[in-house]
Amino acid sequence: MDKSSALEYINQMFPTEASLSGVEPLMQKIHGEIRRVDASILSAVRQQSNSGTKAKEDLADATRAVEELSHKIQEIKSKAEQSEAMVQEICRDIKKLDFAKKNITTTITALHRLTMLVSAVEQLQVMASKRQYKEAAAQLEAVNQLCNHFEAYRDVPKITELREKLNNIKQILKSHVFSDFSSLGTGKETEETNLLQQLSDSCLVVDALEPSVREELVNNFCSRELTSYEQIFEGAELAKLDKTERRYAWIKRRIRTNEEIWKIFPASWHVPYRLCIQFCKQTRKQVESILVNMKEKPVVAILLLALQRTVEFEKELEKKFGGGVPTKDIGDDIEKIGTWETNSQNVSKIRKKYEKKFAASQESEENENTGDKDLSVTGAGFNFRGMISSCFEPHLTPYIELEEKTLMDDLEKVVQEETWDIEDGSQNNVLSSSTQLFSNIKKSLKRCSALSKNQTLFNLFKVFQRVLKAYATKLFLKLPKGGTGIVAAATGMDGQIKVSERDEKVICYIVNSAEYCHKTSGELAENVSEIIDPHYADGVDMSEVQDEFSAVITKSLVTLVLGIETKFDTEMLTMTRVPWGTLESVGDQSGYVNGINTILSGSIPVLGNLLTPVYFQFFLDKLASSLGPRFYANIFRCKQLSETGAQQMLLDTQAMKTILLEIPSLARQTSTAASYSKFVSREMSRAEALLKVILSPIDSVADTYRALFSEGTPMEFQRILELKGLKKADQQSILDDFNKHGPGFTQPSVSAAMPQLVPTPPAPPLAMSNPATAAGFIANSEDVLTRAAALGRGAATTGFKKFIALTEAAKDRKDGPLRRLFNA
Repeated sequence: MDKSSALEYINQMFPTEASLSGVEPLMQKIHGEIRRVDASILSAVRQQSNSGTKAKEDLADATRAVEELSHKIQEIKSKAEQSEAMVQEICRDIKKLDFAKKNITTTITALHRLTMLVSAVEQLQVMASKRQYKEAAAQLEAVNQLCNHFEAYRDVPKITELREKLNNIKQILKSHVFSDFSSLGTGKETEETNLLQQLSDSCLVVDALEPSVREELVNNFCSRELTSYEQIFEGAELAKLDKTERRYAWIKRRIRTNEEIWKIFPASWHVPYRLCIQFCKQTRKQVESILVNMKEKPVVAILLLALQRTVEFEKELEKKFGGGVPTKDIGDDIEKIGTWETNSQNVSKIRKKYEKKFAASQESEENENTGDKDLSVTGAGFNFRGMISSCFEPHLTPYIELEEKTLMDDLEKVVQEETWDIEDGSQNNVLSSSTQLFSNIKKSLKRCSALSKNQTLFNLFKVFQRVLKAYATKLFLKLPKGGTGIVAAATGMDGQIKVSERDEKVICYIVNSAEYCHKTSGELAENVSEIIDPHYADGVDMSEVQDEFSAVITKSLVTLVLGIETKFDTEMLTMTRVPWGTLESVGDQSGYVNGINTILSGSIPVLGNLLTPVYFQFFLDKLASSLGPRFYANIFRCKQLSETGAQQMLLDTQAMKTILLEIPSLARQTSTAASYSKFVSREMSRAEALLKVILSPIDSVADTYRALFSEGTPMEFQRILELKGLKKADQQSILDDFNKHGPGFTQPSVSAAMPQLVPTPPAPPLAMSNPATAAGFIANSEDVLTRAAALGRGAATTGFKKFIALTEAAKDRKDGPLRRLFNA
């Protein structure tokens, strides 16, 4: 430690003069510690010195041991080399003798085998000349094995001579066998009893020869068997489409008749199987030629009968010979199409596009080069399914046309017979025409899938799409229509639609039926994609058809809203005719409110019972989004409001709000979205705020309006002053003050209830504006446009494509009030 630290330590140890008496003991203690440390250091130094000496001695010992080991290794290596040289010297003569013995043994074995080969070839030659097939087959197997031992001696003249002789004998055997088989089927087998046994023995010889001999023999036999078939069915009498069934009867009869005779062939040859393959190829060529050369369109009944018999024949061959991959029975799957489910999970998923889950199990085989494949094993690389029937595919257009005509006729019939009503006790509230339509489609799908799963089935699927679109159009046309007007021209929806109680039920049935068709068409596409050939599976899609039914659902629900709203027209007119400026007292809710309540009480329970929760919620959203802004705009259509009149209208507004909030319970819908209640409260609160502004004193009306309507406009504020009964001279000063301190907006809104949806053109100067004109515009066009804009809210939802397309067309108009509706 430094001096200051040492000084501090001493001061700490001896803080007083009296403590200095302990210096001597402390010094002795320190000296003792120093001596102990020095002794320890000395001992460590001595120990280290001794260890170094010991280490040097150990290192020297190790070095000497390594040198001794290296010397011993060198001695062992030298002795090993001497031993190896000695062994080689001893065994030199033994190796020569061993090689000599091995060569002699090989020579003796080769000569012995050569003798056996020469003898076997001579015996085989005698057997071949006498047509002793059974013995020749065994002898030929032995000769082939002996020849394999002389592969290394191919260049030896004697071996070459023997091989040439053996090949000649094989050719003789082959010619004898082919000559004997030429008599099979000519009737000689009944005259010569031993002929069949001789042919059976000759098959053993064929198996002993090269595989190509067997292939050639079987092909020749099959071709000879089918010669009579070609001659019979190429004639003018039987070369017709309606005689197709007789072709299959011929080959089945031929196989059945000659079954005993053909037992001479080994089972491993699969002669009947090979014969059927060639028969299918030949039949396909002839049937295809008949179809191509037909001068007129074939009769559909004859065409289908021929195709049906062909498919049945192919299935029989598939079952008999086990070729191809067995297909599952699709009848049960088709029957499942259209099974109605009303659970909420299903409803929530109906607008999702079905994903294809088809995994191809195999591909249809139509390749003419099938004969080049290995057909020695039954079913190896060959599939009878579609071998003949596939040639019908390009010629089945008349069948598809007939199916389309039948389905369209059935559609017209079921629509004409439709009562547009639901029987009591029905659970799904779906029109019978929709279920009957899919029943007819399922029958058509069953018929076609039993005949074809390729291009024809795909073409029929296109027919299903057209038929379903036609049905969607008929549902669309059944909806009630209204008069033409400004809203109808702009949005494709009629502004006023009068609907009766029965019309409301019919609209609900149409919604449910379109929903059923939307769901079932997706199931239909999924089922067809599992049935059809994988090449066409990607094109199986019902999204366009589902969009058509979605548009029908959207149009139906909007029509329902417009129909309910049309019923409110009388009550809204009654509201404007109430003498609000001369009311003397505030009483119960007004008569027009009771009228609106009566209308809703009569319609809502029925609609809630018929519509699914999803679509009833959509209906409520559209009704609230239209009725709320309409009630707000209708306040401006009234004349002067006194304080008592404004209070009475405020009471009516609160009653209207209560009525709208109670609609879900009126329809017995327990799972209504909370957004509906919030939306109703927000829309009706605007009307309440407007009436509160009207009730405010003259000197504070501008401040109240600014506080309650942050996006208010001078034009709307001017109309509020008119409702309060102020004269123009009194209005001007208040308007000037409002314009001076207000937000400074220069664009009056068509309806303050929808500022974000209904942008407006610039207003004329306030001093030059005509109040009567402005009031008239609000009282007429504004009301209609507000309703249209409210109904258009949420148009981006799935299923509103048609609505969007119609409104986009109106955007291109460069003038008129509609421009304000679609410029956003």
